[in-house]
Order: sequence, then C-alpha cells, then structure tokens
Amino acid sequence: MQRRQFAKLTGVAAALQCIPGIGFSQTGETFRIGSLTPITGAGSPYGPGMQQAIRIAVDEINAAGGAGGRKLELFTEDDQTKPDAAVLAAKKLIEVNKVQAVLGTWASGVTLAVLPLTDAAGIIQMNVSGAPAISTLDTKDLVWRFQATNDRFGIAFAEICKKYGFKRPATMAFNNASGLGNVEGFTRVWTQRGGKVVAHVTYEPNRPSYRSELQKILAAKPDVIVMGSYLPDTTIILREWFQSGAENKWVIPGWAANPDLVKALGAEVCEGIISVDTVSNEKSASYAHFDAAYTKATGKPASTNIYAAMAYDMVISLGLAMEAAGPGANVTQVNAKLRDVANPPGNAVATFAEGKAQIAKKGKVNYEGASGKLDFDKYGDVTPDFGVYIIEKGQLARRDVVSIA
Repeated sequence: MQRRQFAKLTGVAAALQCIPGIGFSQTGETFRIGSLTPITGAGSPYGPGMQQAIRIAVDEINAAGGAGGRKLELFTEDDQTKPDAAVLAAKKLIEVNKVQAVLGTWASGVTLAVLPLTDAAGIIQMNVSGAPAISTLDTKDLVWRFQATNDRFGIAFAEICKKYGFKRPATMAFNNASGLGNVEGFTRVWTQRGGKVVAHVTYEPNRPSYRSELQKILAAKPDVIVMGSYLPDTTIILREWFQSGAENKWVIPGWAANPDLVKALGAEVCEGIISVDTVSNEKSASYAHFDAAYTKATGKPASTNIYAAMAYDMVISLGLAMEAAGPGANVTQVNAKLRDVANPPGNAVATFAEGKAQIAKKGKVNYEGASGKLDFDKYGDVTPDFGVYIIEKGQLARRDVVSIA
C-alpha cells in the first residue's frame, strides 16, 4: 500500500474518533483482544494456525488467573488477505467488540490499511508484516512487529547471494510496499558493497502472464533472480521461466517459496530454488513449550508455520505487559510495558506463568519468545535470524542460518 492510500484510510480512521463509546481505558472484567488473521486469500496457508496459536496463548493466560487482574476475551475475524476486507473486519472489532488490541495481521497491505484505525482508536496493533513504512507511520509507538522488515530480508538476501557466489543478480518485485521493500533492501546493500544489479522489473498483481517482464530480466543474463513476491505471482513466473529453458538460480521469500509452490509446479520446476524465511527460537524453552501445545492442538509441529509462533508471542508479551502494568492499567500503560517485559536486562522467562511469578516478586522479566528473542527496537521491530532452505526433490531442506544482527 502506498502513502496516498494510507492517507485516504486515515480519513476513515479519523471518523472513528467521533464515534461515542469507544473507551479503551476502561477497567472492566476482561481485556478484549481481536485476532485478525488471513484465514482466506494469499495468507491462508498461515492464518488458521496463527489464529489457533493466539487461542492457545489466551487459554494459557486465563488458566494462570489472567493478566493484571483481568482475563483475556478473544474475538476473531478473517482479513481475507485483502486491505478492504481487513478494514471492515477491524472496524467491527473496534466499534462493536471494543477490543483493546488487534493482533495477527500478515500482509503488509493489510497492516497498513488497519493501522490508521487502530492508531485513531489508541489501541495496540501487532503484526507479522514486512513493509518498512509501517515503522515510520507508527507515530504513537502502538505498533509491534514480530517478523523481520522487508529491508532486513533484503539484507539477508544480499548475504546469501554473496555466500553462494552470485555475481550478476537481477530483481523482480510485486508492486506493493512488501515486494518493493524486499528488493530495495537487497539492492541497497548489494550496491553499497560494490555489486551491480543487472536488471529490475516491478510487476502488477493479478496478471495471467508475466512473460514480458520475465524476458526483460532474462535478457540481462543474471545468474540469480531475487524476488519480492507472493505465492500466486511466483507460481506464474516460475512456470514461464521453466518453459523458457533459462538456467539461473532464484532467491525467494519463504511465504512465496513453500510446499504449496512445489505442489502447484512440481518438484522438477522448483529444484534448487533458495527459499529464505526467518527461523524461530528453536533451542529455547519457550519454543519447546509452544511446539508441544501447538502440535497437540493442530496435529502439526510448530515448524510447519513460522507465523504461528509469532502470533503466540504477541499474546504472551501482551499478557506480561498487562501484568507488569498492574490491575486497572489502561492501554497506554500496558503498551508502555512491552519493551520492559521483552527486552533485556531481566530474568529470562519462557512462559506467561513464569513471568507472572517473577513480576509478583517485583522482578524484571525478559520474555525469550518462541519466535525469537523479541528485543524490540525504537520502532517496535525485531531482528530475527534467517533460515536458508533449498528445494531438493520437492522438499525444503534447511542448509544454513544467516544472522544480520
């Protein structure tokens, strides 16, 4: 989503400020949170698991007696991975359900569309979106990102291309903040280090073919094409690339190069693709705890959905902030405690129950999340590590972990 669209939606958000009854400093029986995840649309491989992870965390907090003297009450909506649908769902959560936090938005366009609404209402927004603009448009420090920014992905792409010995990269980007953020971050780092990007194409969504854009890229004879893309467009581009007979390599974000891509195209087309995604805090006690709970609830290990651990961490960190803020705390007071409970220094804790016990003893806690260490910077962003996966015989095999911290 571009700034012009953001400004238009801000006008919608401003109207919400005139609606009576949206009192988010109330100290009622429950603290209401809204799950806004992509149950349908491009994010549907991840949204149901994210919603389930949020439910798991809510149940854990409530089973421990609640947070800050209140139980959590959960309301769920499908954002359909579409900004317009997400705006309607967010308005329902804010106006009707009167939630005090909206959690789980996946696509950058969705988060950028919802952000003006949560900002105007003065409530917390937590997401797994990558667009760099989210950081600077968050003027009230109410937005928290549990996924790497797209420019951080770009830095990781540059590290990987260097490590694998590529010399002539080209880039292709879906025309939105997320896609462009990926390749712009890559290009900035690559050129700063003396490299050259031999060709670039920005392409539009919902096209039946990208043959002309692909031919422009292939004419530059790249040895690797770095993508800022989603699953539907990546599927079309790779099918047409395979038909062309070209032999370059690909570096593609994990949300586009995943098992669904292999299912759509077959193992032969996908062989050798480099898929890059953030990796969870896999050696931590918090991850082991979440993995067990998630596997029990869904029948699938947490490793099958990187975003589920992020969604779980949203609720646990929010609950710990509520506990640290104390009984009767309003949204502003809770929000102010999020860095306190997630960043060092402090006693490392792996679960909400552990953190609640430490806070009761007047101790400072540092929640080591299931998805990462969750050390939020001044923008509310994190810097996780990145897994490098190679598609081999139809399977994604992790071959490396890259740290840019």
